[in-house]
Amino acid sequence: MIKHNQDGISGVVVSLILTGVLLLGAVIFGVWAFMGRQDYKNHSDAKAAAASKVAVAKNTATKDKQFAEESKNPLKTYSGPQAYGSVVLQYPKTWSGYVITNSSGSGNTLVDGYFNPGVVPSATDQGSVFALRVQVLNQSYAQTLSNLASNQQPSKPRVTVPYALPKVPNVVGIKFTGPLANTSTKTGTTVILPLRSETLAIWTEGDQFLPDFNTYILPNFSFSP
Repeated sequence: MIKHNQDGISGVVVSLILTGVLLLGAVIFGVWAFMGRQDYKNHSDAKAAAASKVAVAKNTATKDKQFAEESKNPLKTYSGPQAYGSVVLQYPKTWSGYVITNSSGSGNTLVDGYFNPGVVPSATDQGSVFALRVQVLNQSYAQTLSNLASNQQPSKPRVTVPYALPKVPNVVGIKFTGPLANTSTKTGTTVILPLRSETLAIWTEGDQFLPDFNTYILPNFSFSP
């Protein structure tokens, strides 16, 4: 009878031990699962926050760019003297500009224009960079091309293609990128066109304002041949 009780007690003890082991295993598994889920949640929250930050920054940059473009309209207009081809230039309203006109008709430059966003830098400072320059030169188109060829630098070639303004399609000149004709230190994109017995030169310095040059300046530029 006593042996039967001992076997019963042993069975209960074994059952309790197994139950305890299983319970402990379940608790450990639960803690492990909770920690794993918490770690995943933390990482997911961090990733979501980072993705949201990137999305907000991208959206802000897109809106800023869109606002900057919209703020350029409506375009301002400069109308030049009839004697020098009645040049009509349209440029962003966020730009400023000044134009020097040589009314005497003498000298190398008859019309000399400087344009730039905000304040126009000093024209006498060799380090100044302009978004747009416009000149009517008191020399023939052929002479201008000859001068360009003579100051060509072999180590810095210009890429030249025929070009006509969209609003003056019958007057064909050239468009080139590379070193500018009036300086040995600056590069940019230039359009040279025959204008009666003179020459019209339009250019932007550097690459920063090339999109504006191609989007606003050239498509809206006109003159009387």
